Amino acid sequence: MTEQATGAHHPQPRPRSGGQQSAPVEHVTGAKSLIRSLEEVGADTVFGIPGGAILPAYDPMMDSTRVRHILVRHEQGAGHAAVGYAQATGKVGVCMATSGPGATNLVTPIADAHLDSVPIVAITGQVASKAIGTDAFQEADIVGITMPITKHNFLVTKAEDIPKTIAEAFHIASTGRPGPVLVDIAKDALQAQTTFTWPPQTDLPGYRPVTKPHAKQIREAAKLITNAKRPVLYVGGGVLKAHATQELKVLAELTEAPVTTTLMALGAFPDSHPLHVGMPGMHGAVTAVTALQKADLIVALGARFDDRVTGRLDSFAPFAKIVHADIDPAEIGKNREADVPIVGDAREVLADLIQAVQKEHADGHKGDYSAWWKDLSRWRDTYPLGYDQPEDGSLSPQQVIERIGQLAPADTIFAAGVGQHQMWAAHFIKYERPATWLNSGGAGTMGYAVPAAMGAKAGAPDKPVWAIDGDGCFQMTNQELTTCALNNIPIKVAVINNGALGMVRQWQTLFYNQRYSNTVLHAGPDGETPPNKGTRVPDFVKLSEAMGCYSIRCERPEDLDKVIEEANSINDRPVVIDFIVHEDAMVWPMVAAGTSNDEILAARDVRPDFGDNEDD
Repeated sequence: MTEQATGAHHPQPRPRSGGQQSAPVEHVTGAKSLIRSLEEVGADTVFGIPGGAILPAYDPMMDSTRVRHILVRHEQGAGHAAVGYAQATGKVGVCMATSGPGATNLVTPIADAHLDSVPIVAITGQVASKAIGTDAFQEADIVGITMPITKHNFLVTKAEDIPKTIAEAFHIASTGRPGPVLVDIAKDALQAQTTFTWPPQTDLPGYRPVTKPHAKQIREAAKLITNAKRPVLYVGGGVLKAHATQELKVLAELTEAPVTTTLMALGAFPDSHPLHVGMPGMHGAVTAVTALQKADLIVALGARFDDRVTGRLDSFAPFAKIVHADIDPAEIGKNREADVPIVGDAREVLADLIQAVQKEHADGHKGDYSAWWKDLSRWRDTYPLGYDQPEDGSLSPQQVIERIGQLAPADTIFAAGVGQHQMWAAHFIKYERPATWLNSGGAGTMGYAVPAAMGAKAGAPDKPVWAIDGDGCFQMTNQELTTCALNNIPIKVAVINNGALGMVRQWQTLFYNQRYSNTVLHAGPDGETPPNKGTRVPDFVKLSEAMGCYSIRCERPEDLDKVIEEANSINDRPVVIDFIVHEDAMVWPMVAAGTSNDEILAARDVRPDFGDNEDD
């Protein structure tokens, strides 16, 4: 399968230094220069909302035949749409907003992109340069505000600096460890007259991401792999960012080591592959969590040992040596000391590791993992993922999500909100290809799913896109369904409606003596449902229909397949299904926050018995 076929790789044009033949000089405004720059770096879609400071840029945008602008209903929607677009296409996502509140409304999606290493460029208008620092109308220091949550940011006060800045912003966002870059442009810089030539002179002193790994470290890693008895390939989202899924499959099959893919890496390795042991972490599969705990070698590829994977850090993988490969040197040793640190692009690291392991095999050194696989297979058979059907005959949320996955075409992209439905979507939909699972992993941003699905569908219009959302998340950003309806972006949305903030309610059930403080969404301040009990507030079907969607409610298991197939058949407008599900369903397995992964529960009050000696 080629990368193009998986939707994984669309390289961005890189900025070039001088000495190359330039296009004819154009005499333009700074605003026109901005739009021409976006055209030249290959930006074909911008999500945004105009306002006073950015308004000069919207006039030449109207004349562009190469840049499509999608008018969103909230700047947060613009930012998440840019993230979804980037995750689905591999290109840089672009969002645009005005100064002050328009810019600050982008902060959450920028932070989201930063934590999940997603390449986006956020362009904001700023008050005129002479007014900066005077508390002018709609002024906010967005460069200062976003400095901790961007890979880099720029304040542009001169029209002639716009092409160079845009070229550098796209280069920084898309190379090395990807991430968000903010470009804040003063209004007078947009209005001033300037000249436009492409490519611009660029200057990024000190920005030289290391992509080629050190050969000695690769050799050391290969020796550890072939000498290990209980290795695990711990695969993070960096493997997807590096378009290294083919190389990962080759290495896994060459070594026959088990593979665990994090929440951000689902689809990097086929779920159905016999070497795949599941997702690790707080709600990870028992086999994946236990494999890491009992491993004698962990090969971390584009992963960062975050707290949701490690549990209590001082008890994580106590017997394991660590090979840690990452393109960001700041990640190596940050949470867990690495025995073999490797700085480099995951694709190049994997390619070199394959050759080094092949040489080890040729020299007669091949790992024997037969005893390890005997244990792994026993755990996998004893503690598979599963769920119980509600005794009252109501819909099981896990079954709803599982059937959506089973009935969807193979190339469907799934975007999930945050909470219980996110974990169920990670567990019960099978991900066989890269760039088919989008979610907010690091930030855990409620409201992510609908706008991210919108951005994914705008970037990959030929692929079906499902948003798996909760009723709490859905009420944060559902206004972007209007954007979808008006811009021919026919996403499908499954609202997993349990009437509560489900994951928070689960914690209240387990840790707060079932005191459900402010987690019931359909109740008043006293916790009681409204007197007109038959009325749903809001009624998601009516709300969705009012925004131009086709909407259905499903409450009975016997209607499930028919409703999903109906949604799959409608492609001329967005579809929203309000699935009324049982409120007491919980996400299992679970490692309670702040505890060791050794304390994993396969289900409520069910602690796995591994029947082995942890010290052998």
